[in-house]
Amino acid sequence: MRKSMTLVPSLAGGLDSYLRAINQVPILTSAEEHELAVRWQRDQDLMAAQKLVLSHLRFVVHIARGYSGYGLPQADLVQEGNIGLMKAVKRFDPSMNVRLVSFAVHWIRAEMHEYILRNWRIVKVATTKAQRKLFFNLRGAKKRLGWMNKAEVDAIAADLGVPAETVMEMESRLSGHDTAFDAHADVDDDNASMAPAAYLQDLRHDPATVLEKSQWEDRSNERLHHALVTLDERSRDILQHRWLADDKLTLQDLADKYQVSAERIRQLENNAMKKLKATLEA
Repeated sequence: MRKSMTLVPSLAGGLDSYLRAINQVPILTSAEEHELAVRWQRDQDLMAAQKLVLSHLRFVVHIARGYSGYGLPQADLVQEGNIGLMKAVKRFDPSMNVRLVSFAVHWIRAEMHEYILRNWRIVKVATTKAQRKLFFNLRGAKKRLGWMNKAEVDAIAADLGVPAETVMEMESRLSGHDTAFDAHADVDDDNASMAPAAYLQDLRHDPATVLEKSQWEDRSNERLHHALVTLDERSRDILQHRWLADDKLTLQDLADKYQVSAERIRQLENNAMKKLKATLEA
């Protein structure tokens, strides 16, 4: 399937030229589609998969036009939809006796939805599966309702089976605008302190946590060093080469070094680990 991707018309020349190219591809009959699908599923025939993809590219464009209200480039939506189409062709089972277009529509829409949610806002408006469903349903309802009053919110909530508060929250996300994280260069110091970068807390680098982690690591390394000293030289050497060295040795490497069997090295390693654990716990 990957090789067939290179034969799909390119969008680099613009959407108009792309449309002219795909409109020249003949539409497959049901029998032709079934034959190609069988060839792909049975023989992994890339030429058959290519013909299935090419014959449905105009359908992807048709679906992409339904998402024109999001302000995203149509060419990008088409490209994402084409990926969904290829995934559908790869998984299509001709024995189910359904047309490819009925199966592929879900894969095409799924790829377009992912693209829209990734790019429609810098701060994502929908992060869970339920929110994503509400996002697209509410976007469709907004085309008809415009600004929503309480009755309209209640009607949408009842229709989608969600609380009215959830609809209002998503409505506020859709109506909001992206805010710059950092203040603009021409903003004075007083107003710059109102930018999110000035007051958002970064819990990843709390000084107390960093210091505590550093001290814990130092203490652990010190305890490990003292525990290793309690082992005999051979056991210590085995553990160091098996667990602590950058270039770790195999059991056979150490067996050759000490002129014993690999099984004997494994036994010495296990005994040394038990002693080390006992010393650390004590």
